[in-house]
Amino acid sequence: QVQLVESGGGLVQAGGSLRLSCVASGSIFGINMMGWYRQAPGKQREFVANTILGASATYADSVKGRFTISRDNAKNTIYLQMDSLKPEDTAVYYCKAQRFSGPSYESWGQGTQVTVSS
Repeated sequence: QVQLVESGGGLVQAGGSLRLSCVASGSIFGINMMGWYRQAPGKQREFVANTILGASATYADSVKGRFTISRDNAKNTIYLQMDSLKPEDTAVYYCKAQRFSGPSYESWGQGTQVTVSS
């Protein structure tokens, strides 16, 4: 399977920006989807954005127009550019990779903390 390592989290004031990175290693062949999820204290993990090979990116309504996901295949890395951050964006952000078949599996990173102060 694939191993994922996130970085780039931190503390930022409301209205600021951060860029998260997720580097994939291991059996990266055949990964169809990579994306970002987040989990705030006391809440369930929720979808933020993903990028699927051959398709356009998808975003949660709460981040549309503020967050941008991108993928650098040469570096086996995806990024999440987060602009106009709000206190409600505070969460641990997790990277996910998924292969849909042959065999199918999904992998998660360890997470990176993003804290937005008001």
